[in-house]
Amino acid sequence: MSFEVVREFENKIAEFYGAPYAVSVDCCTHGIELCLRLLQASYMEVPKHTYISVPLLSKKLGIDLKWKDEDWLDYYKIGGTNIIDAAVCWKKNSYVPGHFMCLSFQFQKHLSLGRGGMILTDDKKSVDKLKKMSYDGRLPDIPWATQNIETMGYHYYMTPETATKGLKKLPQAIKTKPRQWVLSDWPDLTKMGIFNEPKGVDPYLQTR
Repeated sequence: MSFEVVREFENKIAEFYGAPYAVSVDCCTHGIELCLRLLQASYMEVPKHTYISVPLLSKKLGIDLKWKDEDWLDYYKIGGTNIIDAAVCWKKNSYVPGHFMCLSFQFQKHLSLGRGGMILTDDKKSVDKLKKMSYDGRLPDIPWATQNIETMGYHYYMTPETATKGLKKLPQAIKTKPRQWVLSDWPDLTKMGIFNEPKGVDPYLQTR
């Protein structure tokens, strides 16, 4: 199956949200991670109430984590960056110019594909970099062994099978009203032990 279907899905999602470009990934969290890496962020500030995988990126990337009290709706901006966590946002023409807006197609989301995500942007140069970063540093549709891979990449790409499912389910998702997520859908993450460990300490290794 060709990656052309992935590009078609990217174009459809970009059109729905009103963004110039879209880069598909295997999940929203990995989309945020790629953007943090691209920006070489030194810290990230997130709401106390959000999904745990987002602040966990601070530990994975070795950057400082700050918390904020924010009663957010649909999406929030990650402080210290121009990245938006829009995992639960399903709204036509909602792209915010000048930002990396990261979407989720996880099984609980409105466009439910089991897994998958998208990065919306208006920065063409970043599109090319993010695509390579998501494809192990290589270009799709060209055998990797024939390419001279010169940049760091990650195994975070969306498969053609997921994109095909997305194109099939997209018309119905556009017609139907999405669930409205509220702050109480997420616990206060500042109370979790993982975020009270000293920087650089891996609790998993400590308990083995």
